[in-house]
Amino acid sequence: MKFGLIGHPIAHSMSPAIFKAGYDGKYPYDLIEEQDFEKAYQRFLAEYDGINVTAPFKETALHKADIVSEECRMIGATNLLVKTPEGVTAYNSDYRGLVLLLETFHPADRAADGVLPPWPQGVGPTKWEGFRQRPCPADGRERYRALIVGMGGAGKAAAAAARTCGYETVLMNRTQYSPEILSLDAFCEEFRKADLVIYNLPVAIPQLEELSDEDFTPGRQKMLLEANYRNPSFGKYLTDKALNANPAFRHIKGEAWLLYQAVAGYELFTGEKPDLSRMSDVL
Repeated sequence: MKFGLIGHPIAHSMSPAIFKAGYDGKYPYDLIEEQDFEKAYQRFLAEYDGINVTAPFKETALHKADIVSEECRMIGATNLLVKTPEGVTAYNSDYRGLVLLLETFHPADRAADGVLPPWPQGVGPTKWEGFRQRPCPADGRERYRALIVGMGGAGKAAAAAARTCGYETVLMNRTQYSPEILSLDAFCEEFRKADLVIYNLPVAIPQLEELSDEDFTPGRQKMLLEANYRNPSFGKYLTDKALNANPAFRHIKGEAWLLYQAVAGYELFTGEKPDLSRMSDVL
């Protein structure tokens, strides 16, 4: 079997190293860097059993699939195509991996910042449909609340995963292309209300510097997850400020999401569970 990643640019991708670690080099994994999606897709059909798909091709790739998973229908994009006897099947491991991560880092958990926990006992990446709904928060609210900042491909996957895990979701973007999406003007207020913030924007917004101690919701469990693992917006200064205001605050780095989506996706590729510990070591 042979696998790879298509997108442009992707020379910086950590996917080959993570995949090699997950299977101890058992399967090849290549970078297929093409500006033309059709050229990359034809290489997949001719040479590969499965491919990851990254920007800017996630939506285009979905239209090529013969079979579309339910999460891809919800999100409108795929980041993983697998050849099957029935045809090319599209999945979204950004979604599946985040569901797994949210199940592991429940708001009530006090996992240390940056420490990746062991795989949840009895839970594998193909079991994502069975996740329990979040219980009601201890302060009497009906549901935990998630703020999704940035509604690109990762943001859409994040919103779908948060809803699957039982969170009430609030959507926010720099451009308001839908009535249900809030502008960044409401960032500090919505940040304060949220139990979970998933930050998907590629750059830091000025509103991050405007966060007050009150916005970190002292006395309540609060978690922030960043999608960007290369250039995180929530650096040491903000993390220290958050922890000083609220010791129960947790910053989960983008590497955690990268790791969990890789675990979920690679099992779809091979039918075999990859080695989570070795993959974590690469990061």
